[in-house]
Amino acid sequence: MRIGVPTEIKKQESRVGLTPESVGELVRAGHDVIVQQGAGIGSGFSDDFYTDVGATIAPDADAVFDAAEQRRNLGKGTLLFVDEIHRFNRAQQDGFLPYVEAGTVTLVGATTENPSFELNGALLSRCAVLVLERVGGDAALELLSRAEVEEGRALPLDARARAALVDMADGDGRYLLNLAEQAFTLGAAGKELTFEQLTTALQKRAPAYDKSRDEHYNLISALHKSVRGSDPDAALYWFARMISGGEDPLYLARRLIRMASEDIGLADPTALMITNEAARTYQRLGSPEGELALAHAVVHLATAPKSNAVYTAWKAAMKAAKETGSLPPPKHILNAPTGMMKDQGYGKGYQYDHDAEGGFSGQNYFPDGIPRGEYYLPKGEGREGPIAERLKRWKAWRAERGED
Repeated sequence: MRIGVPTEIKKQESRVGLTPESVGELVRAGHDVIVQQGAGIGSGFSDDFYTDVGATIAPDADAVFDAAEQRRNLGKGTLLFVDEIHRFNRAQQDGFLPYVEAGTVTLVGATTENPSFELNGALLSRCAVLVLERVGGDAALELLSRAEVEEGRALPLDARARAALVDMADGDGRYLLNLAEQAFTLGAAGKELTFEQLTTALQKRAPAYDKSRDEHYNLISALHKSVRGSDPDAALYWFARMISGGEDPLYLARRLIRMASEDIGLADPTALMITNEAARTYQRLGSPEGELALAHAVVHLATAPKSNAVYTAWKAAMKAAKETGSLPPPKHILNAPTGMMKDQGYGKGYQYDHDAEGGFSGQNYFPDGIPRGEYYLPKGEGREGPIAERLKRWKAWRAERGED
């Protein structure tokens, strides 16, 4: 027995408020469509949908297009459904363009990846993109109800086991139906399965995670923003999600080091030390023991005072350096190891700061001919408070001595 995907399930709405049935409406109106599917009900449309439109699926693209041309000459349309369209390389995707533009085929492509990254811009611009969300809540229960109708009997599960079945599918509608089939088989003798019996017999769906694909970037973004937002609980959750999905812990260690500089900076200088030590600890202990050190670093970063002043200062300094990259340093701060260089003014007028009042001479260290830059602007959080005060004092002294 195979439980089919019910086309009348309408709960799996896309982010633009469209349902799978809307794909049919768009196609019948002549629009090409890319369906981005997460852990959804899959790429299947009903046979009636294909029959209504006139679908063609074949491994030989040239043969498909030739047949479509012939049908077009007879006044008939062709729906070309391409599953996992992201697996076509850029040149192959370009091959669809003339037939899509001419209306020879109406293209419906399905992909589990982000179309913005995986599809040619030219092809993407000619298609409507629909994003199908996870199947959960009422939609999942409706899928189970449909399975019961097709089977002609109720699922042999108590209330807790039924809820667990939905949880085990983790938003994947096709996997939920597969689990329902197994539950029907296990309960063939008419005995109702308990939660314990179900979880012992069936396996939870593996988390949707690909270290080189969209989910990887989504989860590292969630981890980074949770740290930046000072939420240690959410940060630990996303860190655990990535570890349990098989992410390389050393990749996460490198990202934590980056966060320490970008989002904490001098507000807590120990953050950089702790993240580096966590990385070294993991290298020494490995998994799973070393993962605790990384979790330690995650919590430290999330609970530390935040400042991106060093990060923004670095970007501003890089911009200024690119704009004035050929200007030499002022001669008074250059060494003069030879007599000729002294005669040329190298080192002339240099003031040794340790001999100046307050250990601060206030000299100009920027190239001659450009205004003094001000890049590092600490916000006063954490240990940047005293730094901000010193910079304010030095700026006043520089102004008094005519160097600002």
